[in-house]
Amino acid sequence: MTSSTSEARSSNALSRFQLFPFAALSASYFAHIGFFNPYLPLWLKDLGFSITVIGLLTAVQATTRVLAPYGWGWLSDHTGERVKLLRFCAGAALLCSCGLLVDGGVGWLALVLLLMFIHTSAMMPMSEAALAHWVSSGEGFDARRYGRVRLWGSLGFLVTVMAAGVWFERMGMQSFPVWAVGSLLVLNASVWWLPNHREAAHHDEARPPVWGVLRQPQVQWFFATVFFHVLSHIGIYVFFSLYLDALGYSKTMIGVLWAVSVAAEIVWFFTQSRWLPRFSLSGWLLICAVAMVLRMGLTTWAAGWLLALLFAQLLHALTFATQHTVCIALLSHHFPGRLRGRGQALYASIGYGVPGVLGALGGGALSDAFGLSAVYGASVVTSVLACLCAWRCMRLNSMRG
Repeated sequence: MTSSTSEARSSNALSRFQLFPFAALSASYFAHIGFFNPYLPLWLKDLGFSITVIGLLTAVQATTRVLAPYGWGWLSDHTGERVKLLRFCAGAALLCSCGLLVDGGVGWLALVLLLMFIHTSAMMPMSEAALAHWVSSGEGFDARRYGRVRLWGSLGFLVTVMAAGVWFERMGMQSFPVWAVGSLLVLNASVWWLPNHREAAHHDEARPPVWGVLRQPQVQWFFATVFFHVLSHIGIYVFFSLYLDALGYSKTMIGVLWAVSVAAEIVWFFTQSRWLPRFSLSGWLLICAVAMVLRMGLTTWAAGWLLALLFAQLLHALTFATQHTVCIALLSHHFPGRLRGRGQALYASIGYGVPGVLGALGGGALSDAFGLSAVYGASVVTSVLACLCAWRCMRLNSMRG
């Protein structure tokens, strides 16, 4: 038996134990997201801010995702200290969240959210990079084990989006900052459970070879697909709760509709190893983009019909869960080893940063001018563009294969 084979087997055996803390981190992180992202716009509305101001404040999160994840990813790749950096980011985010308890106006809120998001936006790329290290072996990315860890994040989101919806319905939105601080306390506890594993550092390169990967056409079309796909999703991430509220749905029903989408993704993450082999990864990207066209169409023109909206939310299994797993697998293929952190960071920046800024600001302007339904009409167009990019990506990969 060679030393490399022995090391691979040792790493795989170790990972079975090490995955429990990653599941706890995923659960606590998305439990925080599960109440924060859906109900932040409603809290800001409760404070008396306009849709335009709400769009600007929610865009702060996307703005930090443009550059912050790559900076943290570069640092984690070059030091190998992903876990220590995760702990620092979690602690700094908790400290900053206490600023939400202070009534300081729009400028103060923007500053607090900026400082919070600079640190929280870096956590998932670094965590995904560390997790990908543990679930990958000589045979490549293990979708089954990745899905079994990632579904705990969906469960965490499901619990808090439902619980927060019921709580805010009965008690009002005033306790939102307390929820923020409490959820980040739990996140800090889970981060300190992670094994303090240090990956090999890579600080001896004058120019990282990541640019060589980005010059590959199939990688460029992959990121183009991600960009338009997530841009289509921004209407859900930023404006969906406001949209449902304007249509007359209660906060409890808003929580239910969010929960339906998360339940669908949990089922996918648990069973994805059964379905993924049926198509190529790039083929799945196209399927997910087509599902996004259908979902956004239903959300635009049939949102007043609860059954149609429930079906649209069930499509989250494809438009988010499937698409996300496929993206992580493709990133592990294109950005292996010492490029892993920067690959995940580029995914966060190109996929969620720039589209988030454009979607939040553009969506705010569209909703002011034409109503919130116009946001989802625009998402239908960007979904079609995602389909075209995914088709091109699939074609390039088939020619290489």
